[in-house]
Amino acid sequence: MKVYEALAEAFVKEGTSDVFGMMGDANMHWMAALADRGVRLYEVRHEGSGLGMADGWARGAGQPGVVTTTSGPGVSQLATSMIVASRARTPLVAFCGETALGDEGATQYLDQRRFAAAIECAFLRVTRPENAQEVVQRAFYLARTESRPVMISAPFDVQVTELDDYDPDYVPSTALIEKPRLLPDPARLQAACDLIGNAKRVVIVAGRGARGADAGEEILALQERTGALLATTLQAKNWLCDRTDFHVGLSGLFGDKLSMELLQEADCVIAVGASLNHYTIESGYLYPEATYLQIDTAPHLVMGNGKVADIYLQADAVTALTELTRELSRRAVRSQGFHTDEVREHLSARVQQPAYVSEPGRLDPREAIWILDHELPGEMSLVLGSGHQTDFGTMLFQRSRDVLSNYGMFGAIGQAPLIALGQMIARGNKPGFVVEGDASFLMHLPEFETAVRYGIPLLVVVMNDQGLGAEYHKAKAKGLDPDLATIPTPELGAVAQALGGAGATVRTGQELRDALAAYVREPRPTVIDVRITREVLSTPYRRIQYGEDV
Repeated sequence: MKVYEALAEAFVKEGTSDVFGMMGDANMHWMAALADRGVRLYEVRHEGSGLGMADGWARGAGQPGVVTTTSGPGVSQLATSMIVASRARTPLVAFCGETALGDEGATQYLDQRRFAAAIECAFLRVTRPENAQEVVQRAFYLARTESRPVMISAPFDVQVTELDDYDPDYVPSTALIEKPRLLPDPARLQAACDLIGNAKRVVIVAGRGARGADAGEEILALQERTGALLATTLQAKNWLCDRTDFHVGLSGLFGDKLSMELLQEADCVIAVGASLNHYTIESGYLYPEATYLQIDTAPHLVMGNGKVADIYLQADAVTALTELTRELSRRAVRSQGFHTDEVREHLSARVQQPAYVSEPGRLDPREAIWILDHELPGEMSLVLGSGHQTDFGTMLFQRSRDVLSNYGMFGAIGQAPLIALGQMIARGNKPGFVVEGDASFLMHLPEFETAVRYGIPLLVVVMNDQGLGAEYHKAKAKGLDPDLATIPTPELGAVAQALGGAGATVRTGQELRDALAAYVREPRPTVIDVRITREVLSTPYRRIQYGEDV
């Protein structure tokens, strides 16, 4: 057996079913061996795009995604997407071909170890046939246990070497990983109950960790006992919003004014699987009088205000919340807290539609989001990008649906459609949609053709202001010429059709409804180019650039 065959066999035994990337001299044998073993190969138009899709696949499947590149320039194309995956703490394995071991004069030579360090991923090299399987096992072990990307660098000459002592009884990394339920320290649990018992206005902030742990029922039980408001981080947007009248939406920069007015009254914040970064707690300004109880599986976390929580419980969310509620019940602790008719009425005022800006041929972006939220079925998953135009969706989508946001993950535009494609593949190609800006979508336009080629029914909604929206509004706020940030775009609906998919360019609410209805009737790769006005500034940008809040 050749080394590349042993490597492919190890990947299969690690559970690899889908691989994203581009074929080259230094990875083609390995890819062929995977195909022989029934692995689905997705050929993309750019290696970085393949990594973005593997990132989305991992987030959708809950296990390491896999991307592959050839040597040198293939590897260097991974830079931006790899850092995004690292900042998102995505478990991922990149199989990267390498020039012959020690041949620094080769045309495609790259010091891949140093490059990996620069783009924030772990690095392992197949240096001899005997360690090939061990390298794969180690890579998946690191990806799974440390929740991070790992690069396997495989020199071409080593890959094609004969492996004399192949071990058919490969032990996958999952067999080495024990995940015992983390129990909260009893003394800290008692102290946490003291903290909650002395509080009058509790806020529970649920994050991605809580959602991943499926701790919804436990959160709702604690909320009911403490009279707490429930808020989420951006990575858990709208989670449980259909299960309680006292859900305030997002905590922090992307929260609405009415919710923030309530949150500022909190005297105790319970964070569950939420890092409480500076976005979530407005660097400490959002909860000025609150004490903090933080529940997380990490050994410890520093919050976005540079401080640590008053009480930190290292434990899994379900166990910690169950024990907290049980002890509070034993102590007969029950508080009305925020659960009043007045607060309920205050929260209901948040969902009123604003007066939309009327501009011929262009939609108010807030109206576009409202239409999307109401016309697309709630079972359709949503991926949100980053940048000014997606801020509207980040704040205004209200329906309970699976939402994944790439905001704050290195601040890289263009990643959301790639992540959405990978996530949809991991979930069996169920219809889903992504909201992006025009510059972001055009950055990786060729991958829409990839969606068409593989029949992935992604709906791309382009919030198109024909420019770099964030820079346009920042330039305006700073007294610079905002027109320098404008870039005319073709009709992207027609571009999508030319690439083999469906598409429409819309300029009115009814045209948008019609285009969405066409997609719902026949889900297929589709682009809806929504021409929006530049006259509406998103709430986060009003806050940051002008110190205003409306």
